[in-house]
Amino acid sequence: MAQLYFYYSSMNAGKSTHLLQSSYNYNECGLRTILYTAQIDDRYAKGKVSSRLGINADAELFTQETDLLAQVSEMQTHEKIACVLIDEAQFLTKTQVKQLTDIVDSLHIPVLAYGIRTDFLGQTFSGSAALLAWADKLVELKTICHCGRKANFVIRLDSEGKAVTGGEQVEVGGNERYQALCRQHFKGFVALK
Repeated sequence: MAQLYFYYSSMNAGKSTHLLQSSYNYNECGLRTILYTAQIDDRYAKGKVSSRLGINADAELFTQETDLLAQVSEMQTHEKIACVLIDEAQFLTKTQVKQLTDIVDSLHIPVLAYGIRTDFLGQTFSGSAALLAWADKLVELKTICHCGRKANFVIRLDSEGKAVTGGEQVEVGGNERYQALCRQHFKGFVALK
């Protein structure tokens, strides 16, 4: 039975690596997968899901206007799809998450979505909130804070390496812009407001 999975974490937990491994496992069995990543994420080559480990795979791009159900339905008419995998799922809209549920429920294709739960201020991304509410299975991928505890949060850093406590919710960046922290250390930065 197809299900919608949401694999979530803070930064640096291996979400993209896990996604690429899952896709590889399907492909190794001769099963076709479709990978999506957010067009807004321009840290690596466009149209690629890339891991910090140096592995990558081609992917379709999605924007807030992309109709995922229509695209997957069209692709399914040409060749059977075994699984749809979404990287940077926090950038999905609520409507797109509903489309993912339709892919699962109507097309009977499993969907594995990977994303960050909260932004640098501890607020839930809209795509993540919808996935937390509607996914069949929630899987937390864990990473650690510099103190050794589980990192649940991220902070945004400015060009001098200082915590940013305001600004737009979405600003794409990697380790040079964000740091994963446990709740205790995150609260220390949020208190700077």
